[in-house]
Amino acid sequence: MRTIFLTGFMGAGKTTVGKALGKALNLPVHETDDDIVEQKGKTIKKIFEEEGEVTFREYETSALSTTPKENVIVSTGGGIVMKEENRKLMRKLGYVILLSCDLDEVKRRVGNDPSRPLLQKGEEYLKNLYEDRREFYHEADYIIDVTDKSIAEIVADIQEWLQEKGE
Repeated sequence: MRTIFLTGFMGAGKTTVGKALGKALNLPVHETDDDIVEQKGKTIKKIFEEEGEVTFREYETSALSTTPKENVIVSTGGGIVMKEENRKLMRKLGYVILLSCDLDEVKRRVGNDPSRPLLQKGEEYLKNLYEDRREFYHEADYIIDVTDKSIAEIVADIQEWLQEKGE
C-alpha cells in the first residue's frame, strides 16, 4: 500500500485518526512532529522559540524525505503543506488525505494548548493562518469533513476510499 499522509489544521484529529487507521489497517504510524522532536532533542515549542518557524519547516521536509515509502500512515504537522516541496513529495510518495475541520471546532478541541506555539499568537492570527493554508490543504487526493464525525466513521470513510483506489 502506498504511504497515507494525513494533513489538516491543528486539532483536526490527525494523530487520533492516524492511530485508529493504523490499527484498522494493521500499519505503523509515523508522526512527523514526533520524528523531529526525537531527532532534534527538543520540543516543537522550543524549536520555534530558538530556531524559528522557517527552520522548523525545513525539519519537516527532512522528516518527510526519510519516511518509509509504503505500508505506513504519516500524520503530518498542520503547516507541512505550506512548502510546495512537501506537497509534491507527499503526492509522489502516496495518498494525501485532508481531515478538514471547522475553525470553531478546532478552537474547541485545542483550546489554549501551550505546546502549540502558533496558538499563542492570538485568535486573529489563527483565523488568518487557517485561511492561508486552506488552498494548500485542498490539493489533497481525498478530503473528509471531520467536524461532526466520530473517529470510527472517519476511519471507515478512509478505508472505503482506499478500497475504491484498489488498496
